[in-house]
Amino acid sequence: MSDATEQTQFDIVVVGGGIVGLSMALLLAQQEMGWRVLVLEARSGHPNNDNEPFDARTTALSSHSRNLFEALGLWPAMQKYASHIHSIHVSDRGHVGMARLHAADASVDALGFVMENHIMVDALGQSLVRAKIPIFWSTTVSAVTLGIDGVTLNLGHKQPHVSAKLLVVADGGASETAAKLGIHTANDDLEQKALVANIGLAKTHAGIAYERFTAAGPLALLPLTACAGSPRAALVWTQATARIDALMQLDDVDFIGALQEEFGYRCGVFKSVGMRACYPINTSVAEEQIRHRVVLVGNSAHHLHPVAGQGLNLALRDVASLAERLARARTEGLDYASVKVLEQYRKSRFEDQRRVIGFTQHVPKLFANRSPVWITGRNTGLLALDLMAPMRRRFMHFGMVGQPSSERHV
Repeated sequence: MSDATEQTQFDIVVVGGGIVGLSMALLLAQQEMGWRVLVLEARSGHPNNDNEPFDARTTALSSHSRNLFEALGLWPAMQKYASHIHSIHVSDRGHVGMARLHAADASVDALGFVMENHIMVDALGQSLVRAKIPIFWSTTVSAVTLGIDGVTLNLGHKQPHVSAKLLVVADGGASETAAKLGIHTANDDLEQKALVANIGLAKTHAGIAYERFTAAGPLALLPLTACAGSPRAALVWTQATARIDALMQLDDVDFIGALQEEFGYRCGVFKSVGMRACYPINTSVAEEQIRHRVVLVGNSAHHLHPVAGQGLNLALRDVASLAERLARARTEGLDYASVKVLEQYRKSRFEDQRRVIGFTQHVPKLFANRSPVWITGRNTGLLALDLMAPMRRRFMHFGMVGQPSSERHV
């Protein structure tokens, strides 16, 4: 990726060089409308830099996200690292309720695709180079000045000020850029962490993704592509902070034993565990997603609980819609960074965001409640989902594309 440019005037500046920010920049480049785009990223950009933490996270991509990467020309290089989800097994630990969702029931080849985040970032970064989109590495925004005609960003000592018609904020949850703009975010510290790791399996996972709800939090085991011929799965284990800290301190043998006891043997015997990492679970929703010449996307706009893996997929639907709206405004000769145009984008995304945010907020609470009435109710719901094909298809369509569907659309 480019490290510098003498240009200081841009049409659009994207703050944040993660999956969402890079996807936004590439969607604009793909339009071939001559957008002048700059990406700013706080990381150094050097893959061998030991000071940069490795992103150990894994994401389950929806069919929409897969189609977006295909439209960007990235899927052919990415798909060899993508494991197909052929079925999903949802269970409530210690209770009879469970639901099994199969791709064949939805007449699709896969319900989703599991991929390690660093694979996506690498593919997007290489495409950014080919598209000749400049990126400033090791760069943070020290001040933002909003004007009638544009936005000016102060990038700190010995770095140029840059200006743009539109600022896209994609620098993650607890966005420092949003804070500098005075945009308030409603935060909810759940006092939990998510532990992630790759787990070596004794037998093939058969493309099954597991979502197992326990009294202490959800545990997901997602199918991964094999490593050196050995089957493996990606673990996302959400627990109270103190419990995760204790699990991080265990040696591999004891950790695998604790995981096996919590998960059971539906996926067979766990043989090994790779590097473990953990992330705090802090959910947040920005009270403003748009202003004149400013739009927030990704975790800056809505940082979701990892249950069901909806966060990145929602964010990619957002940036696809935003890029399309900006192109339409420019074609029509409108000020694409005006409140009027950005409000059209916000309204178009409101219902999808409301539905997914509500789902990720309420499901963990539903399964955490240990009242006998709640336990009976949710297990009855799981069994109904398992037995009723129309309900299953509707639920699967929501997971695949982010919105419910009538039977005729499935």
